[in-house]
Amino acid sequence: MSTTLEPMVVIAAPPPQRAMRIRFAFRGLLRNRPLAAGAAILTAILLLAIFAPLIAGHDPRAVSVGDRLLPWGADHLLGTDMLGRDIFARILYGARVSLLIGGCCALLSCLFGTVIGMISASSRLSDAIVMRVLDGVMSMPAVLLAIALMAIAGGSATNVIVAVTIVETPRCARLIRGLMLSLRERPYVEAAIAAGSGQIRLLTRHLLPSLMAPLAVQATFIWAASMLIEAALSFIGAGVPPSTPTWGNMIAEARSLWQVKPALIFVPAAALSLTILGVNLLGEGLRQAFDVKAGR
Repeated sequence: MSTTLEPMVVIAAPPPQRAMRIRFAFRGLLRNRPLAAGAAILTAILLLAIFAPLIAGHDPRAVSVGDRLLPWGADHLLGTDMLGRDIFARILYGARVSLLIGGCCALLSCLFGTVIGMISASSRLSDAIVMRVLDGVMSMPAVLLAIALMAIAGGSATNVIVAVTIVETPRCARLIRGLMLSLRERPYVEAAIAAGSGQIRLLTRHLLPSLMAPLAVQATFIWAASMLIEAALSFIGAGVPPSTPTWGNMIAEARSLWQVKPALIFVPAAALSLTILGVNLLGEGLRQAFDVKAGR
């Protein structure tokens, strides 16, 4: 009697669904070049801003008359300005101010804009009143309106955030209002209403999740616009006080010396441009990632 041994077949267990989703999401991130580039630029700038006290090596407000207008070197990586202050340290600390003001303005604008947009879309009467007020605010140029608000409130970082939030909130409110008017006509919303869903459940379970994607894209563009407005306000002396190191203040202080040392203007301008480029690339990448028509 002979026996034959059948080969054993080992069936590998399928990978967990969560791990596969993370892997596919990471591959999608790499294929989305604007999103990957914007995230890389912003991550690098955020790390430099967070660890500025460890990286800078100098106090950005320390004045040393004997070290005025020094060239680039080992002690001062980007040289010094007209008061002997280290330019590299002021660039790093200026990134903190710009990113903080831009992020706060984007967050508050989206928050207030969402509330105002939902109130406007709730009834025809509120829509007529709110939209006319927003049209009046948006009819004025953003920078001029911010200058007028800063002239009334005075120069400080908090007042800059308040002024820029007032300027940028109408854009977000109009976006949310249009989305709400479109979403409430969707079949799944009508089905939820027919099933007896209350207003709060309808808002939190069906409407708000659909608003998150366009709201995130809008927040990145508001972030970039807020940093530009803050730099413009600081440049004309109506924004953050001159004692605070910001990119706008650095450009304003170096206007009279741009022929003697162009780096005093070009370095903070390049830092501001690179940061805004990273934010805009992040917004464009998010727009492509959430674009249903493109099949993503």
